Amino acid sequence: MEDSHLADNLRWACSTKPSISLICRELGINRQQFNRYVTGESRPSAYNLSRIATYFGLTPGDFERPEKSFRERFREIRNPGNAISDLVQSAFPGDVAALRPYLGYYQTYHTSPSWPGMIIRAFCSVYEHEGLVYVKTVERIRDKGREISQLGKYEGLVSYLRDRIFIVEKSTLQHLVSETILLPATVHQKLYLKGMTFGLSWRQANLPYASPMIWRHLGTAADTRKGVGECGALPIDSAKIPPLVRNFIGDSSARVGIAPEK
Repeated sequence: MEDSHLADNLRWACSTKPSISLICRELGINRQQFNRYVTGESRPSAYNLSRIATYFGLTPGDFERPEKSFRERFREIRNPGNAISDLVQSAFPGDVAALRPYLGYYQTYHTSPSWPGMIIRAFCSVYEHEGLVYVKTVERIRDKGREISQLGKYEGLVSYLRDRIFIVEKSTLQHLVSETILLPATVHQKLYLKGMTFGLSWRQANLPYASPMIWRHLGTAADTRKGVGECGALPIDSAKIPPLVRNFIGDSSARVGIAPEK
């Protein structure tokens, strides 16, 4: 393929968005570098081309098409039947540059009607792949006294919009969807992310519920076996629960709403 096809197709695709500045912010690509792609002065790396294609709902190969074929393909995936799907997909990853400091591994804490009086500790990873930010979560709870063993695995997408972090996950074992909204880290507190999570209880007839949620960052490298092994339902007064987590989740006001820290 000649570079002129790529530049022409990219330039036309950009014309469907409010501005190139917005595209660069949402992609996390330097504006000057992106301008060189649009003018044909340079060609995106395979990685950046993949991110750009994902952003427009295309594949990298679509930009190889002649102009007429490219525009037909572009309109095809944006027909009215796909409007809602496109709208939802366009929310992810949002501001990917703002999300990158949050990549890595976490212990997460929340409550659930399935385990009254307990705090659920889970393990998750957040990572970037081909222009999107993904999350994988494992919950493992064992109750030897009642001979209960609960395993939950979730996969989803992460978005950064309006200075908030949105996580939407689907269970890989059951037909369940959950959403979590977190406040970004502050200048003085970068270890914990606080927010709310919304989902369905594992027991209690799959009742919908909301709970304070807090994520504790473990870094960009972690012992995954240890992380999964530390999952469980812990008494709220357990010494294994960090005091900040206990105080936040135990604060009844957190169940109504969360004010940003000053």
